[in-house]
Order: sequence, then structure tokens, then C-alpha cells
Amino acid sequence: MTATRRHSVVPPYLLRAVAAASEHPRAASAARTALAEMDVVTAPKHEHRVRPQGISGTVDRSPQRTVADARGTTTLPGTVVRREGDPDSGDAAVDEAYAGLGATHAFWLDVFGRVSIDGAGLPLDATVHYGQDYDNAYWDGRRMVFGDGDDEVFRRFTVALDVIGHELAHGVTQYTADLTYQGQSGALNESVSDVFGSLVAQYAAGQTADQATWLIGEGLFTDAVHGVALRSMRAPGTAYDDPVLGKDPQPATMADYVETTEDSGGVHLNSGIPNHAFFLAATTIGGYAWEGAGAVWWDALTSPETTEDIDFAGFARVTVDAAAARFGQGSTEHAAVEDAWRSVGVLTGP
Repeated sequence: MTATRRHSVVPPYLLRAVAAASEHPRAASAARTALAEMDVVTAPKHEHRVRPQGISGTVDRSPQRTVADARGTTTLPGTVVRREGDPDSGDAAVDEAYAGLGATHAFWLDVFGRVSIDGAGLPLDATVHYGQDYDNAYWDGRRMVFGDGDDEVFRRFTVALDVIGHELAHGVTQYTADLTYQGQSGALNESVSDVFGSLVAQYAAGQTADQATWLIGEGLFTDAVHGVALRSMRAPGTAYDDPVLGKDPQPATMADYVETTEDSGGVHLNSGIPNHAFFLAATTIGGYAWEGAGAVWWDALTSPETTEDIDFAGFARVTVDAAAARFGQGSTEHAAVEDAWRSVGVLTGP
């Protein structure tokens, strides 16, 4: 087994903007710390395993949650403060993490018959109160880790269910397609986490595609920031426009694709393109997004045709084929998926 990087929800380009913000000294210091930790190599990477949509046998299908408290240190896992079945602790971060793990587990089990993120009942572990004013949340290959934010730019990272769903989806990807975290496959890795993170929140709220906000990290920014979220799947590039932090730089189409060596080849930037394709497909199909476009993306993520280093065009073709296989050639769903990828410029030609 090889090592893996931390998969963090706040991208480095945003942390760099916060780190340079003299108007927010506490946030600037916290962002510099978070930046320094972004490329830390952490837990061993699990072997590539593609699981079926449902499993049988004696696997316990109930969630197995454990929440630990780092108490302001960076030592993991921290002290266990809530286990499966325990009552509320009274600590908002602990209880939000516990509830978020449960909501994510319920989504994967109820919608796709997947028992936890590995499909085989993997315990869901989380650590809260990580570091001092830590400005991020991440999946390290084994557990979720949440910072408390700096209270100038970011609130605590357990407030957004889609963030919890996003990070645990990195675990699902790790156990399925295992998309290489570099370039377009890396941007797909980030996009898949945004897709399923959003769907976790939509499922918990009982929202249709038309009712959803399609925002990632809504509620993380304090009132001092001119912005609503970290990213927008509906309109990439519009999630924030702040005089201190700058403007959301995500592209929505291939016309604005960003060529860069930073952030593993722009994985948090260019993920806006497949994100927008998913939004277009989901809203065109309508209804509950996890039943339409979400089911197609799940079929694609677990398809042997989705290789570790697949690019946007390759993944688009897999989703188009998956839509035809699930819903029928020429179906509304099939056409919606193909048209979505054409709209963002990934698929071209006849």
C-alpha cells in the first residue's frame, strides 16, 4: 500500500488569499497553518477495490460511529468523546460530526445499498477540535478531521453536512475508482466528492434537484465575507466575490479550463466543469437527483471503464453509456447526461 495526501475541502488558492489578509490577522495565521499541512502525507492508502452496489451476508448494516476530540492539538485520533448509540454530548462540533456521519451512512445505504464507505461496514471515525483555529476539514484515508475555523473568515467545519458528505465521498472514491489525485482525474476526484456531498445534503433534506441550492460549504463563511459558499455547482465562479479574498476562480466550461501546476494541477479549480455538467444533467432530469444523474454517476464511478487516470472526456463517455444502460438508449436521462457534457465543452462533435 502507498501513502495518500489529505483531501481537504478548502482549496489552497482560497487559503492563500486568507493567509494574505491583513484585515483578518487571526484568520491569516490559521490559514498559513492549514496551508503548511495540505500536502502532508498521511495514512496508508487502501488497495483499489470495486464493490457491488449491494452486499449480502453478515455485515452489520448499521453505522459504527466514533467521534474523538483533539482538544486543540494536532495529535490524532484524540480522546473518544462519543460512540455509536451515545446521547448528545452538548458539544456542537461533536454532535454535528456524529449526525453528519450518520446522515452520510444512511444516504449510501438507502440509495445505493452500500454499507459504509467501503461497502463492507467500515467504522466511521472522526476527530473534532483539531488544531488551533484550524481552517479546514479533511479525509486522511481513514478518518474525518474537522477544524474549528478562525471565527473571522471560517466557522467550524462541522456546520455543513455537504462538507462531511464531500470528505467521506473521497473515501468512497478511494475504495472504487481510486481516481489519481492529479490533473483531470484529480479534478474528477474532487467533483465526485462535491456531487455526492451535495446529494447527501439533498437526501437528508428531502430536496428535489430544483429545490437544492447546489452550493458546497454553505454556512462556512462568517458574515464578514461577501460570499455564500466555497463553490457553486449551479454557477461555478460565483460562490464568493470578496474585496479581501477575491473572486471565486472556478471555471464552468472547458473554454476557461485552468492550466496550472499548483493544487495538483488545479483539482479544486477545474472540478467546476464536471460539477456544472452534473448540475445540468440533474436539473434537466428533475426529481430527486440521486435517482437520476446521481445513479448514473454512481454506475460510472464503479464501472471498470473508469480507470484511475481517466480524463474528463473519458469519464463523460462512461456516464453517457451508464445512462443508456440504466435508463435506455435515447431516454430523457441519456440525452440529459450527453447534453450536459456538451454544454460544458467536454464532449464535442456529432
